[in-house]
Amino acid sequence: MEVVLKKWTMDDKHILKNICNNVDRQFLSNRMPFPYTEKNANWWLNMVQESEGKRGIFRAIVVDKEYVGNISVEVKDDVYIKDAEIGYLLLSKTWSKGIMTEAVNQICNIAFSQLDIVRITGLVYKPNVASQRVLEKNGFALEGIMKNAVFKKNNIYDLCLYGKYK
Repeated sequence: MEVVLKKWTMDDKHILKNICNNVDRQFLSNRMPFPYTEKNANWWLNMVQESEGKRGIFRAIVVDKEYVGNISVEVKDDVYIKDAEIGYLLLSKTWSKGIMTEAVNQICNIAFSQLDIVRITGLVYKPNVASQRVLEKNGFALEGIMKNAVFKKNNIYDLCLYGKYK
């Protein structure tokens, strides 16, 4: 199994739309629209083209030539400018195969080499143990837990704060 991170292009809007409409959203932010439309994909891919290498690193996750997810590291603003937040999603049919662990490893290496940052932050809902393990396997340290920090689908979750340092 080969895990490759590919830069997104404007030609990938239908691939992105398909992934975003078929991913499990239980532990994702509500800022990703549903249904995810071609207009949403165009907006996001335009932002990626403008921001790539400056404000973040944005990649499609491709396994054996099949697009299965998305991963990014985005630089924060203001006094947090040396910190970037990692975010990722993966189609559920590919879970528990080590794909995201490898994708996180690759994107952290890219981000630390190309962005002017000293740390990467990962935020994970406490029940999402699989995502916590992905970060821990990649050297992220649990720095704290924000109690009752997330409200999603009538549930309140604690939020685990992870950090990885250059």
